Amino acid sequence: MYTGPLRALIDELGRLPGIGPKSAQRIAFHVLKIPGEDAGRLAAAILAVKERTTLCSRCFNVAEAGELCDVCSDERRDPTVLCVVEDPRDIVAVERTQQFRGRYHVLQGALNPLEGVGPDQLRVRELLERVGAEGAKEVILCTNPNLEGEATAMYLARMLGPLEVTVTRIASGLPVGGDLEYADELTLGRALEGRRQVTA
Repeated sequence: MYTGPLRALIDELGRLPGIGPKSAQRIAFHVLKIPGEDAGRLAAAILAVKERTTLCSRCFNVAEAGELCDVCSDERRDPTVLCVVEDPRDIVAVERTQQFRGRYHVLQGALNPLEGVGPDQLRVRELLERVGAEGAKEVILCTNPNLEGEATAMYLARMLGPLEVTVTRIASGLPVGGDLEYADELTLGRALEGRRQVTA
């Protein structure tokens, strides 16, 4: 139906994760309507993020090219506690809690043999090197509570076992405000496993 640059823009937008054909069309027509300078800023921002953004050489979080990320360069962070996550977006989620003051290590994925993702495709070797070199005392396994995340956490726990470091796993269970009757068996089982003593 559409041809030329508009069709090309719709096609490229449709390749983005979470953007279906209708959303791609809606965004493309929005870009068509906005002033040229706004479209130019959008295009410049996309080019800049590709040219000037890379992975932190220490933790593999997103960083400015050639620099450590904001967390690694913050001297107030506790270097003895490492929180291992699958993806840089997970760091944002943990940081929103304002409960963690250590440093991170981004695996860049999770074990998934069906898709050909094994330990060699993840940043496992770098994690093991960091634990020794930086004198970490605790490693928090903060992978997703799904099949791949659990398998990754179990694998990492086994690899970290011989090192003199405490390995912990984030708790999982019922969300605040949830009803027991709607919880699935796995979630409720995890909540029971992770129970703690209540003091008056």
